[in-house]
Amino acid sequence: QEHLVESGGGLVQAGGSLRLSCAASGRTFSSYAVGWFRQAPSKEREFVAGSSRSGGSTYYADSVKGRFTISRDNAKSTVYLQMNSLKPEDTAVYYCAAVVSYKDYVILTYEEYDYWGQGTQVTVSS
Repeated sequence: QEHLVESGGGLVQAGGSLRLSCAASGRTFSSYAVGWFRQAPSKEREFVAGSSRSGGSTYYADSVKGRFTISRDNAKSTVYLQMNSLKPEDTAVYYCAAVVSYKDYVILTYEEYDYWGQGTQVTVSS
């Protein structure tokens, strides 16, 4: 069982940066593939970025590619999302998610994730 807690959200001007963190409570964090998702008002939850359990493979939505970077520190049971060159359309509640993964690959669909954080609000002003 994993308990995920996000932090680092806030209000930032367009062009600015934020770093989100997601701390996991379990001791087997290296067994989990992790992902970041976001949900804007009146929109469906969408995939933002994902990391394989080792961190050796990552994948990004086209909308954030080149601006966002996912990384993880398995020793600290923490996954990060560095967000640069933020745009107003990045405004959303951001969620981290985790699932036990028996292979070292990225999981893209939210239905496959078992554990979710409570979300952190990111607001980008124009």
